[in-house]
Amino acid sequence: MASLCNTTTLNTPFTSSTESSSLASTPKPSQLFLHGKRNKNFKVSCKVSNGDQNKNVEPNSVDRRNVLLGLGGLYGVANAVPLATAAPVPAPDLTSCSRAEINPGGPDVPYTCCPPRPDSLDKVPYYKFPSMTKLRVRPPAHAVDEEYIAKYNLATSRMRELDKDPKDPRGFKQQANIHCAYCNGAYIIDGKKLQVHESWLFFPFHRWYLYFYERILGSLINDPTFALPYWNWDHPKGMRLPPMFDVPGSSIYDSRRNPHVRNGTIIDLGSFGEETKTTQLQTMTNNLTHMYRQMITNSPCPLLFFGARYVKGTDPNPGQGTIENIPHTPVHIWTGTVRGSKLENGDTSFGENMGNFYSAGLDPVFYCHHGNVDRMWNEWKQSGGKRRDITDKDWLNSEFFFYDENRNPWRVRVRDCLDSKKMGYDYTPMATPWRNFKPIRKTTTGKVNTGSLPPVSQVFPLVKLDKAISFSINRPGSSRTQQEKNDQEEILTFNGVKYDDREYIRFDVFLNADKTVNANELDKVEFAGSYTSLPHIHANHNSSSEGIPFQLAITELLEDIGLEDDATIAVTVVPKAGGETISIEGAEIKLVAC
Repeated sequence: MASLCNTTTLNTPFTSSTESSSLASTPKPSQLFLHGKRNKNFKVSCKVSNGDQNKNVEPNSVDRRNVLLGLGGLYGVANAVPLATAAPVPAPDLTSCSRAEINPGGPDVPYTCCPPRPDSLDKVPYYKFPSMTKLRVRPPAHAVDEEYIAKYNLATSRMRELDKDPKDPRGFKQQANIHCAYCNGAYIIDGKKLQVHESWLFFPFHRWYLYFYERILGSLINDPTFALPYWNWDHPKGMRLPPMFDVPGSSIYDSRRNPHVRNGTIIDLGSFGEETKTTQLQTMTNNLTHMYRQMITNSPCPLLFFGARYVKGTDPNPGQGTIENIPHTPVHIWTGTVRGSKLENGDTSFGENMGNFYSAGLDPVFYCHHGNVDRMWNEWKQSGGKRRDITDKDWLNSEFFFYDENRNPWRVRVRDCLDSKKMGYDYTPMATPWRNFKPIRKTTTGKVNTGSLPPVSQVFPLVKLDKAISFSINRPGSSRTQQEKNDQEEILTFNGVKYDDREYIRFDVFLNADKTVNANELDKVEFAGSYTSLPHIHANHNSSSEGIPFQLAITELLEDIGLEDDATIAVTVVPKAGGETISIEGAEIKLVAC
């Protein structure tokens, strides 16, 4: 089994890199927030234990799968490639660009999403940041003034005017097509479709994407300080569609949205294509709980946050990170049209615009939404503990292709986008109430009788998740010391999760709860997390390949529920959408060093 150890540490015998820090014994982020503890005695621990097995991994005798999969190891060995072929994902060869697909298996997007080709594909240089005298500061969308709204509308209007020349890469539709090409199967690399979602490329790709989009807007109004707004959905004041996007006739309005986004409706950050039957207050409470779980509880290790390791030669979609899972995907689903409804032209909706990757960039709120997704990257790194950028060179040297505000083509690298201030922009600070929203209420005062539940071996493999299931599962260790918890995170993993990629997917996971749990009230200590998926292009079309893993860090939950000394715990899985198509190979708990 591969490890969640720091990837550069694992790769050291094969590279000259010594730039990584040893972070394995730092405290969990929640301890930093809630208790103010900091452990400065950093050390590397690559121990992996499973039941009664313990293995100390020495740098010169690392299991090859560990080297290949690095921090993404728990995302499955099916994604492994021979060591000699492991390499960063290169910028796509534009000659490989072809028709994108709306949904896995078709139909095709009725227009080409491919960018204009530069004069010479062989001479596209690496991007160098221009000099700057002032940072662009991105404001929260709900708090901007009329002057800003007018400027933003003018810039977007002028970008739309560039659509008259379909070869101008700065045009609004061409900018939207960037997402379509990278995310709906237009590019082919080494015979495999390129997909920047559900992997460690998710954050850096979208950061670069917004960087150039923002600079193009600023150039069109001759304002190099112009900055995109961010949809502040992680704060109660921002949990509605920003009003400036809901003005029919304006350049930032989009008619292809779900009607429920209007009239100040509170957004559901766990949306799965249906209205959640609960109060607005409970929806806001659930939102803050999701944010705490995704930013604190479930992301103590880098690739739990960023997504699984994805290199040249491997299948796409190895596994999504916490924020891509929730709230990123649900915001797309909540905003886009209802799948199966009729569009204004009579076509059947595939969730356009925001609810499908191929069309998401056609709604201006997409860039506002991803502004806050990008902001979460900054917030996560400022949270201490083991929360730092990945140091694996295959990530740092992965590349993308973009055009700038002067229509010049560039190649860009992940390593150059790690610091937003060095890129010339920052965010207006806003309070982050989710940091102090750790669930403290319990569903029950006691413990579920695990002896009354079937063991995990009798429940899995699960052919269909069409109803709530509960099972008991053994832990690899109990009554762990604080140092042991700092050294190794306890991870609950659902292996071989498969589903129909054409459907909206969501299921919730609870510890120490049975099938009667109220799945609409998530602000309880028993709620461990949710899995969601937006219909997307996968390597094997409408199946999730060999199955992908879903990981939940549960060390903090075990403390809060009072299960630290229990050798066996109860797990309940509740389907919320698409359960009829979901199958799960198995579940296990392991102790893994980040």
